[in-house]
Amino acid sequence: MSDKILEILSDSVERTIEIGKELGRGFKGGEVVCLEGALGSGKTHLVKGIAAGVGVDDYNSVNSPTFVLVNEYYGRLDVYHIDAYRIESISEFEMLGFNDFIGPGSVVLVEWADKVARAMDGVDCIKIEMQHAGQSKRLIRVTSC
Repeated sequence: MSDKILEILSDSVERTIEIGKELGRGFKGGEVVCLEGALGSGKTHLVKGIAAGVGVDDYNSVNSPTFVLVNEYYGRLDVYHIDAYRIESISEFEMLGFNDFIGPGSVVLVEWADKVARAMDGVDCIKIEMQHAGQSKRLIRVTSC
């Protein structure tokens, strides 16, 4: 992805999932996606869509791995969905195997990536920031890291 900024306004949960599907369909493998945004901004709904876009059959089973830290889903590409919300240190994040998940047959999605940004120095990634833009609207900003 270039340094261009893509901004999309979603007006519903369903549209956020559709946006994720569109992104996921374009993934070839090896992508690392850093998701940032406040609680309830739609990060997990976007992840559901990305999972569907890369061929995960039961994308509705995608949920936030807040307590288990990493969920794995399988489709055309393997999806490693990491939630860094409860991560206490960079070393704890690294011990999850983050670097081992990155590869040509996978997509790594990191929610609360801003908490572990130092661990991803030098990693080519896609940054997605999500913001509340009203009760049911979300501003989705996609850039490169």
